[in-house]
Amino acid sequence: MSAMASAPAAHPWDARQVFQWLSYLQYPAMLVGLAYAARPLFNGMEGMLDAYNSALLYAGVGVGMSSLQDPTKTQNKVSRRVWEDPRKGRVMLWLVTLQALVPIVLGLLGAALADSTALSQLSLGLVAFGLGMIGLLKTAIEMREHHRLDKQVGKQEHGISETGA
Repeated sequence: MSAMASAPAAHPWDARQVFQWLSYLQYPAMLVGLAYAARPLFNGMEGMLDAYNSALLYAGVGVGMSSLQDPTKTQNKVSRRVWEDPRKGRVMLWLVTLQALVPIVLGLLGAALADSTALSQLSLGLVAFGLGMIGLLKTAIEMREHHRLDKQVGKQEHGISETGA
């Protein structure tokens, strides 16, 4: 009975690690999007709007998958420098916000005002891309919170003053 009462064995997979692995699906999605974007160049621009719609859809899915990455880790040195600096991080958040909202607004306007089905579909592709960017924005906000040096220093000083009291 004591064997049943003991704590369950630790599962070898952490949920954060599983999502980190799933975030790597962004690369095949982006490659498929790139292939769709390049296809009209080799077909004499035939089917351009449909191809670009598919490219935007796959790019939106790819960007959305990238939002599954672990926000406590940075991808490279440039990313780390951006998120550690409060000003650079704020500027980057505004840029990502614009990159999310502009395609959504243009896509919704385009879908409402489009004369052709292909243009309407392209507009919906823009909306899908913008929604993927919203997921990236959420991850960017979390990365900024985890990596800001000015907030980390404040936490360390606060922790020291509590232990010294």
